[in-house]
Amino acid sequence: MLDHYREAKERYEFQMGPVRGGLATALDILTDALALVGQHGLYCRSQRQPQYPAMDVRLVMEQIEASKGLIIDAMERLKKT
Repeated sequence: MLDHYREAKERYEFQMGPVRGGLATALDILTDALALVGQHGLYCRSQRQPQYPAMDVRLVMEQIEASKGLIIDAMERLKKT
C-alpha cells in the first residue's frame, strides 16, 4: 500500500468499516491516477485528431473510469446489506 494513502485508508475504514473503507481508498487512488493520465493526455495528442488525446491515453482513461464504476457499484451494494 502506498504510504501516501495510509491516513485516508484509516479514516475511511473508521467511517465506513474495513471493506467499504478499502474500496473508498481504491477509488481515491484511481481518481488520482485518472487525473495524472488526463494531464499526460494534454501533451500526448493524436496525430490524426489533435483535439483528442492519443488512443492509448484514451484507453487507459476508459479502463480507469470503468474500474471506478465497479467500485462505486460494489460500495452501493455493500451499503444496502
